[in-house]
Amino acid sequence: MSKPISIKNVTKSFPKSGEELLVLDDFSLEVSRSEFVTVVGTSGCGKSTLLKIVGGLMPVTSGVVQIENEVVEEPGLDRGFVFQSYSLFEWLTVEKNILFALKKRPLDSKEKKDIVAQYIEEVGLSGFEKAYPKELSGGMKQRVAIARALVYKPAILLMDEPFGALDSQTRGMMQELLLRVWENHKTTVLFITHDVEEAILLSDRVIVMSSRPGRIKLEKEVVIERPRSYETTTSEGFVSIKRELLDSIREETMKITG
Repeated sequence: MSKPISIKNVTKSFPKSGEELLVLDDFSLEVSRSEFVTVVGTSGCGKSTLLKIVGGLMPVTSGVVQIENEVVEEPGLDRGFVFQSYSLFEWLTVEKNILFALKKRPLDSKEKKDIVAQYIEEVGLSGFEKAYPKELSGGMKQRVAIARALVYKPAILLMDEPFGALDSQTRGMMQELLLRVWENHKTTVLFITHDVEEAILLSDRVIVMSSRPGRIKLEKEVVIERPRSYETTTSEGFVSIKRELLDSIREETMKITG
């Protein structure tokens, strides 16, 4: 049975000062359908590079990435993106920002508006349909970005530190929102974060990367019952997993700092 995401022996290097800077080295990972997988690791270990490669935004140096058995060579409608920067069109309203994602879908105007209305309600933005990005808080902007990424029903959602710029309280609210939305749609998710608690709360599996060049150091299945909420973070199982992941990351940090 094919995997929605298959990363096989991927190496990625960049030219630097006449030499090659190796960022990813022989990296392999498979993500199952409807699985939520999060990648954590030290800064500069290649997490975001990995996500861009899966998204078709960056070529591999060697190895292969496949989405549903098709080799990734460019971005596609089968993948939705949510980044730390909201990337909204400032001159479009909430409704029209989300509607833009349906531009290439063969749907009539009413169908598109009905779908947009559904997702606006799902991310808790009812009443803000006509608001412009400058009128929204950071958390609300990210809700628009999530709705826009999901509205055309991609098979895979790629998220790169989507809540990294938010304050702690708003970040917690957005995590719980994402959990609810994921429970509803069961989209396959590859998520990047520096926040170990966030990784455990959201994920079925957490991948710890080594310091550069990035390799998989540890795979940890999160055997904690769903649905989850912020209260989950105080459970014994959660704390145990957090300790193991932090110890693994700390070892890599010590390699960098000496």
